[in-house]
Amino acid sequence: MSIVTLNDRAVRSVSAFGSLSGGSMVFIKKLTASSSSTLSFVDGSSDVVLDDTYKEYVFTFKDIHPATDGANLTFQGNVAGGADYNETITSTYVNAYHTEADASALQYYTGGDQAQGTSFNIALSFIGNDNDQSGCGYMHLFNPSSTTFVKHFIINGHIYYNSDGANQNLIAGYFNTTSAIDEIQFKMSSGNIDAGDICLYGIL
Repeated sequence: MSIVTLNDRAVRSVSAFGSLSGGSMVFIKKLTASSSSTLSFVDGSSDVVLDDTYKEYVFTFKDIHPATDGANLTFQGNVAGGADYNETITSTYVNAYHTEADASALQYYTGGDQAQGTSFNIALSFIGNDNDQSGCGYMHLFNPSSTTFVKHFIINGHIYYNSDGANQNLIAGYFNTTSAIDEIQFKMSSGNIDAGDICLYGIL
């Protein structure tokens, strides 16, 4: 008995065990950098939703270009009512790179993680600031409004980095708080975000 009929590489029908209901990705807000010191997504401000409306949120990074060569795009959060973007984070950082000169490595980068730290955490690392260099990727933030569990995040980023090569960084961790987080801020580790878009989506 056929359960799922595939046609043109898409799921067309379900013939047993009920029906499939897919979720959707709902656009919330786009912030565009223009020599910006920070880009902040604050629930309830400027049409931003970052509350219990969704159990998962996705930030997309599109052609993030730093003013400073080799700077990192970083992020931090605020619990509801917070003001200092200094929540406690424990995170991991693994990256693989391959330069135009054919040097390569796969490594755990201890300079990119935190162990109960309160600094801004890396999202995209060592972004070059030549005219054709930038970083792209996405960040999943899970159930930030929970008052029971810590707030997990996963980041997948690709960077044309300042040593002229491809750099893939995989970052994960959690905000170690059971308070709801309703603000996320992005900034460069040095200098401004010269250009680029960060978009916020909610996942149903």
